[in-house]
Amino acid sequence: MEAPVFEPLAGYAEYPEAEMARRAEAFAADLRRRRTVRDYQPREVPRAVLEHCLRAAGSAPSGANMQPWHFTVITDPVVKHRLREAAEAEERDFYRERAPAEWLAALAPLGTDEHKPFLEHATLIAVFAQRFGELPDGRRVKHYYVSESVGIATGFLIAALHHAGLATLTHTPSPMGFLNEICGRPENEKPYLLLVTGYPAPGCTVPEFGGRRRPLDDIATWLTPGG
Repeated sequence: MEAPVFEPLAGYAEYPEAEMARRAEAFAADLRRRRTVRDYQPREVPRAVLEHCLRAAGSAPSGANMQPWHFTVITDPVVKHRLREAAEAEERDFYRERAPAEWLAALAPLGTDEHKPFLEHATLIAVFAQRFGELPDGRRVKHYYVSESVGIATGFLIAALHHAGLATLTHTPSPMGFLNEICGRPENEKPYLLLVTGYPAPGCTVPEFGGRRRPLDDIATWLTPGG
């Protein structure tokens, strides 16, 4: 086994404490504006914007730096129509047959059902998790911490799209095997989620309760010297 090779850390910038707090507060305030949107304008998102956001996602940390993700951007109306038909077929079965009453009750305040018109109006990014990769000689290499790594990258992507001025929605019809077929992805890639992004439709509304967030004391604890 070859010895690891290291290089000097480049690009790190330390800020004065007051500037750190200002930047952290501004970033948190910007992300608190983010809302999940289900109604979109049929407008195309500039490709350059999506490319920069995908580069941000690709900079996420991953297990052993395996980068076990793939993002398929879908703008073709024909493909989006196929995806909508496949997703709605799964959703109909979910809402009418498979969903437990408790889960349906939790979804009720969102007003969601099997109809997913946003899949044709917005830009779609299918996120895939690669269970293994291939070396140049064709040998397989197992990926580790795949779900965790792809989850972090997806979070980066959502934040980047929001920062660019776009709305998003995470869509997870179950099962999602149809994404492999429609997107032409290999069997070693498991669909992780379908990320919807674009411009909110005029007059778009969102659930009132969604703007309320649990307070910091409810989501974080501090273990400090002396207890």
